[in-house]
Parts: sequence; structure tokens; C-alpha cells
Amino acid sequence: MTGSGNINSAASRTVPDRGPAATSIWEVARAAGVSHQTVSRVINGKPHVKAETRALVLATIEQLGFTPNKAAQALAGGPVRAVTVLTTKTAEYGYAAALRGIEEAARAARFTVGISVLEPDAATGTQDVIERLAAGRAAIVIAFEAAGVRALDALPQDLPVVGIIERPATGNLPDGRPQVWIDDREAASRATRHLLGLGHQTVHYLSIPSSTQKLSQRTRGWRDALTAAGRPVPQQHAADWTPRSGYRAARELVADPGITAILAGNDDLALGVLRAAREAGRDVPGDLSVIGFDDAPQSAYLAPALTTVRLDFEGLGRASFGLLHNLLEPANLQPPAAWDEPELILRESSGPAPR
Repeated sequence: MTGSGNINSAASRTVPDRGPAATSIWEVARAAGVSHQTVSRVINGKPHVKAETRALVLATIEQLGFTPNKAAQALAGGPVRAVTVLTTKTAEYGYAAALRGIEEAARAARFTVGISVLEPDAATGTQDVIERLAAGRAAIVIAFEAAGVRALDALPQDLPVVGIIERPATGNLPDGRPQVWIDDREAASRATRHLLGLGHQTVHYLSIPSSTQKLSQRTRGWRDALTAAGRPVPQQHAADWTPRSGYRAARELVADPGITAILAGNDDLALGVLRAAREAGRDVPGDLSVIGFDDAPQSAYLAPALTTVRLDFEGLGRASFGLLHNLLEPANLQPPAAWDEPELILRESSGPAPR
């Protein structure tokens, strides 16, 4: 008898009816009656799969509505097109904007992005940090705070890793792996010089936490400008990242009519300063000037609109992924992406010193 074929051959099996979409190659493999390694080889276009088996797997994928993910594709030995971002925060503006930049650049390159949040007291031994990474072990670490710095330091040098860091102190530039930063030291100096140029005798400062140094680079820039101008350098007022912290730190400052200019370490702190000033009856900018940092979206719509320093965190995120992409796929090496220099955005909250 001819034409009957083998009743156990892949080509003769019945493809299942479409049901709920399959979510893994194991479901596809089970439905097609083949191994998950075979499904992975078909997805990745690898050889050594019989034509009838390949046709069955493809038909099963179609019937089950399965969308292959990057991790599944890697089971056949192909590269994992995925990156894990390690960060201590996701909501604060600078962190969120950097994450957007990373995600946009990764999506354009057909990479997936996962996020692992580092708690302040998170274990950051080498194995602890590696276990947070997706297959492929590629990572971007946002190291604006101590936990991020510890995680960056813990990752082995032979892994593809890029750091987004606070600007290093002069003479202590990072080496060993790609790292990117914004020159917020010069930006803080520029904002301070602007207030001095408006006639303010000195500028008080509400500082955000530093990741690695006793003084953050924004604090150093503020001090640089005051020292260079021969003006008094007031004690900095330590805060965190939130409007509430800025409000609490500013209440004592705004109660002193001799204080006429405040630079805040970020826009959220400046928002708290504006609230404290209003409660104290201080007119902004009539008798108190306030400048923030970051140019968060709400800053232009406050009353008064906030003078601030615009920092290109999204560009920094895109640049960090570009460097990582070059590490992962050197055959497709691209020129380093650039990000915008800090820019002082003049709005309503800063003005001449009161007479």
C-alpha cells in the first residue's frame, strides 16, 4: 500500500483548535507533541528540524496565538535581547525620566526591559545582585543613591553593565565599565551665580542625598559659586527628595526676612519651599527667590511658575542603553548617543533681591 504514511509522523498530527492564547513555548510544545527545544529551534529559525515538524510547530503557534518572547528564543542558544534596570526608585522625576529613555531606546532595538527595585537595605553581594538579572545578565544600574552604587560595584566586570551615576569628583573618574552622568555641579554653580547676579547677597541650599560622597555634586557647585564670588556660604540644609521634606526644611529659612534666595536640590523640594513661603507671608519672587532642579513637568504650572535647571534624564537613559547595546552587539557598533547639557529655565519664582 502506498500513500498511507506513518500515522505517528508530525505532519499527520491534528493542530489544536484556537483557545486561550498560549503563554509559553512549553504549551506550544505540549499541543504539538514535540519538545520545547524543538519549538525554540523553529522560533529562532535554526536548522536540523524536519520540514513537516517545522510546519506543525508554526501552525500550532498560529492556532494558539502564541507570541514568542525573547527569553524563549534564547533557549536555542541565541542571544537574549533583554536588559534589567536596577534602581532604588521609579516614581521620582529623574529616575522615571531615565527609565523612559532606556525603555524607548531598548524598544527601538527590539530589546525587552525589566526593572528590579533596590530597597535601601537590600543585600548587594555579588550573587544577590546577579540573581536580580534576567537571562543574559545585561544590566543598567541607576546609581544616584548608595544602594545603587553598591549594586553597581558588586556586578562582575565581565558582565555587560552600564552605570548611570552622579558626576564623579574631579580626579576620581570611573573606569572599568561604561558610565554616564550629567554635570549637575556646573549646573548648580550656574543657578547660584544667576541669583547672585540678581543682587542677592548669598544663596541658601536645600540638599538632596548624595550617592557616594559626603557632599553631592549639586552641593559642591553651589559652594563653588559662593566661594568664587567671595560671598558667605551658609550651612546647607539636608532634605530628601519629597515636597514634604522641602517644606519642613524651609519653614525656618523663610521665617528669616534676611534670607532672600533659596536653591533647592530638586523641584519637589522647591515645591515645599513655595508652600512654606506662602504660609510665612513671603512673596515669591518679590522678597524671596526660589530655584529648583530637574524641570519636572509640573514646574511650569506652579503659581508662581518655577525657575529651575532642566536636566536631560531621558537622554541619559537613551545613552546608557546605547552603550549597553554596543557591548552586547559590537558588530552593530553605533556612535555614543549624546544628551543635552543642563539648562537654566527662567520663570516667575526668581527675581531681583528686595531693597
